[in-house]
Amino acid sequence: MALCLKQVFNKDKTFRPRKKFEPGTQRFELYKKAQASLKSGLDLRAVVQLPPGESINDWIAVHVVDFFNRINLIYGTMSEYCTERSCPIMSGGLKYEYRWQDDSKYKKPTKLSAPQYMCMLMDWIEMLINNEDIFPTRIGVPFPKQFQQVCTKILTRLFRVFVHVYIHHFDSIINMGAEAHVNTCYKHFYYFIREFSLIDHRELEPLKEMTERICH
Repeated sequence: MALCLKQVFNKDKTFRPRKKFEPGTQRFELYKKAQASLKSGLDLRAVVQLPPGESINDWIAVHVVDFFNRINLIYGTMSEYCTERSCPIMSGGLKYEYRWQDDSKYKKPTKLSAPQYMCMLMDWIEMLINNEDIFPTRIGVPFPKQFQQVCTKILTRLFRVFVHVYIHHFDSIINMGAEAHVNTCYKHFYYFIREFSLIDHRELEPLKEMTERICH
């Protein structure tokens, strides 16, 4: 029997503190608008479209933060099944292996276990979305020129979480009764990145068959 989502995605299990939008800001109003559209039952393809008169960078920023929160929560819920022993390599089946690289500790692509990769990834994203120079929250402060490029890198790496979860841990998601929720989150993510061409199509290959089944 499927559990209530509040039981499945218990906030105590969140992998990392969630980033919130400050009430009264334009970003918060955009976030509320996006959430209202989601709850209205509208087609997800329509939900992701840029509202008339809104800034595309604000719209992308809101969704990047929201997807970070949602995917972070999904992984945090089933992270007890993703261990150094069960997942010694961050992969998506036998064909795809993801190595970690950043500008500090790992300057070259480095093989990590899935739990290590996820931890590095969530730390890295949290650092970026809390950086006012990249995700400005003050009125009148412009986004940097490389903003969408940074978001592409964030979303590409978040997609790899879906790849790992679907290929290696989907039985756990089913057992928790969360399949429909995870599928909806994935579809929302997929339609968004396709709407704004934010991820190279080659990165989407590992889930191509599943995507064709549930997103078309």
